[in-house]
Amino acid sequence: MFRNQYDTDVTTWSPAGRLFQVEYAMEAVKQGSAAIGLRSKNYVVLGCVNKAQSELSSHQRKIFKVDDHVGVAIAGLTADGRVLSRYMRSECINYNFAYESPLPVGRLVVQLADKAQGLAATIEIVVAKVCTQRSWKRPYGVGLLVGGLDESGAHLYYNCPSGNYFEYQASAIGSRSQAAKTYLERKFEIFMDASREELIRHAIFAIKETLQGEKLKSSTCTIAVLGVGEPFHILDQQAIDDLISSYEIAEEEGPPAAAEPDAAAPEDQDAPAAADQAAAPMEI
Repeated sequence: MFRNQYDTDVTTWSPAGRLFQVEYAMEAVKQGSAAIGLRSKNYVVLGCVNKAQSELSSHQRKIFKVDDHVGVAIAGLTADGRVLSRYMRSECINYNFAYESPLPVGRLVVQLADKAQGLAATIEIVVAKVCTQRSWKRPYGVGLLVGGLDESGAHLYYNCPSGNYFEYQASAIGSRSQAAKTYLERKFEIFMDASREELIRHAIFAIKETLQGEKLKSSTCTIAVLGVGEPFHILDQQAIDDLISSYEIAEEEGPPAAAEPDAAAPEDQDAPAAADQAAAPMEI
């Protein structure tokens, strides 16, 4: 992906009006392990795929608690994700100390977008130290799905390395996230009125779509939940394992339930002849 002289620093515009180093940072998000998020009126569920560098190493954390009402899932450069999550945690603590109330999620996301641009904000003055406008800085190579709950309800935002942010009903980022997006696009209309258990179920199925044939286990995924009366927390492996097992059993039991009318068909004397006629084309 060499872009000749126009990608030597982040302040150089190409003749086509592009900042290639910002695009490289966005490409780093696409190369990271997948992360998904979805929300209803009262709940937000975040999930991610755990991938280790080798069989001898453990995976890195991809979901971080910011406050009791906010959490993030990341895809991309994990070190940058830790820096930004620590910044968000500091902003929540400062706001709570000054105003004795939780920081609204929308305001936090705007401050995070300014941080991606490199704006160091204080109460009296905004000091511009802009990552995308100074040649000695670089964009953060991480995308964040920010899930939160405030007085206006549940929220899910995506913060891009370019400094843009978008609010979603459900979203997926990272490698092989398109399969999860396709699943979420098919189901998103029912998310708003979904219960906590239903959201977790859809989150697990969306993560399963990104594995592309690999077996889903509690060790390969992380699920976090936030809701009304339920502070942000990460589910333990045993709980996730039980959920995966119950969903797999439900999938296995689904087809026999649909075949029950055929089992009751012999009670009707005319049913065998009809069954033979229906079965004849299958024998050809």
